[in-house]
Amino acid sequence: MRAAPREQTESAAAGGAHPVEAQRVHAGYAEARDVVRDVTLHVAASELVAVLGPNGAGKSTLLKLLAGAMTPTSGAVRLFGTALGDLERRAVAQRLAVVHQTEEIAFSFSVREIVRMGRAPHQGAWMRPSDEDEAIVEDVLARCDLRDLAHRPASALSGGEHKRVSIARALAQKPEVLLLDEPAAFLDVGHALGLYDLLAEVTAKDRIACLVVMHDLNLAAQYASRVVLMKKGAVVASGSIDEVMTYASLRETYDTDLYAGLNELTGTRFFLPMRASIRKPT
Repeated sequence: MRAAPREQTESAAAGGAHPVEAQRVHAGYAEARDVVRDVTLHVAASELVAVLGPNGAGKSTLLKLLAGAMTPTSGAVRLFGTALGDLERRAVAQRLAVVHQTEEIAFSFSVREIVRMGRAPHQGAWMRPSDEDEAIVEDVLARCDLRDLAHRPASALSGGEHKRVSIARALAQKPEVLLLDEPAAFLDVGHALGLYDLLAEVTAKDRIACLVVMHDLNLAAQYASRVVLMKKGAVVASGSIDEVMTYASLRETYDTDLYAGLNELTGTRFFLPMRASIRKPT
C-alpha cells in the first residue's frame, strides 16, 4: 500500500513542527530487535489518531517511544520539533501526558488528590498547589464528571471510574499532547462510549494532539480523525477512515475476514468479523 510513504511526505511538507512526530523510527528489545520498524507518523493539534493492529504489532512500543519511555535504536521522536532526548523530563511532562492501559493508583488517596498529582510538573520544589492549580483541578473534575466522587478513595471506584480518574489526572497536566494505551480496555459499551466522547471533546476544545492505541475498529471509525494500521512493527496504512479502513487493508493487517459496512444513521463505517469461508469486499 502507498499510504505509509504518503504519511512521510505529509510530515516533511508540513509547515512548522508537529506537536509529536516519529521519523523513520526503529526500536526493539534484547529478545526481539525489530518490534518497531521504520515508522514515520505525526499527530496535529485537535486531532485524534487511532493506532490499530493485531497483538504484537508494536503499537504499545510505539507509544512508549512517543512518550520518551523508550529510546529508538535509530530514527527520531520529536516534541514540537525538539528531539525528546534533548528535553528534561519535567519539560516533557509539562506538554505531554500518558495514560497507560493499567495504572497503579494508591488506594489511600482521594480522587481529588490523584487528579491534583497531574499538576506536579508545573509546581515548584515544595509541590505546593497554587490557586491556579486548584482551579484547574476543579475544572477537570467537572469535565470528567468526577465532582461527586472527588472525596471518594480510589479503593471505592469502579473500573470505569478508575479510567476517568486516570484521564483527569492527565488532563490536569494541561498537556498539548495526550497518549493513551487502550483506555477502553475492560469497559462495557456504555462506559467506552462515554470515555471516547470525553476524549473527542477535550481533543477538539483544548486543541490537544491525541494518539490512542486501540483494538476496537468500530470505536476508531466513530471517533478517530485518522487511522494508522500496524503489523509486525511496521505501518501498513495511514490516512482517513475512508482511505484506510477498507476490507482489503484490514484483511492485510489482521489476516482475518471482516465485513466493512456503512451505518445509515451515523454515516460511519462499521465492521463485523466473518467466517474464513466468506469473503465479500465492499
